[in-house]
Amino acid sequence: MTEPVTVLIARFEDLIARGLWALIDGDPSVRLVDWDIEHGRLGAALEKHRPNVAILNFGALDSPAEVRELRRRYPDTNLVLLANHPSSAECAQMLAFGASACLGKATQARDILNATHLASRGLQVLPYADADQGGPSTLSSELLTRREADVLALLREALPNAQIAATLHVSIETVRTHARNIYRKLGVSSRRELLAPTVGLRPVEPSVEPSIEPSVAVPRAVASGRHLSRRGAHRPSHG
Repeated sequence: MTEPVTVLIARFEDLIARGLWALIDGDPSVRLVDWDIEHGRLGAALEKHRPNVAILNFGALDSPAEVRELRRRYPDTNLVLLANHPSSAECAQMLAFGASACLGKATQARDILNATHLASRGLQVLPYADADQGGPSTLSSELLTRREADVLALLREALPNAQIAATLHVSIETVRTHARNIYRKLGVSSRRELLAPTVGLRPVEPSVEPSIEPSVAVPRAVASGRHLSRRGAHRPSHG
């Protein structure tokens, strides 16, 4: 029997927290090991549980560089970030820093769950841009290939193409081809843009509950007050 995917959820606003709890709890192939983890306790919780996937609140990060540090410290935990309305450029930077997915908090529940499963397999998930919202909304079927993910990891280290080619035992032209595909998929035009400082990223305001659709972030069973069963984590105690 296949082991369930273990998931840890950081602290989110109440409605989103309840929705994520119900979403994970409703999938028998996923086991929630801990949830509602405040940012200051995140490292200790990851150290304790070593989950396959951690769902993080982008707005709680002091700096996007924290994603890179968390990925370095906990390489076996794949990171899924949720933000208010992340732009394609913001998502590209989060993926470049090591996140497996960067999604809007209004993303459809099935897409968040799909991203969780894909992340647990070490895949990076690319969202389609929503022209009306100015940010991503649903998942794209155009994922980075495993070789592209390998190249991206070395691009993050600012290695020259020749060294990347030697490390992966491929030609320099092959590296260039993979790099072009990565830039296209991540919505950037060059390595400089991919690795650019993230000072322009928007912080996520804490009070976003009115922008969350109940059908997306809060499944009906939770919205109506009916408690769901718990497998391996405490029930929500919020309001």
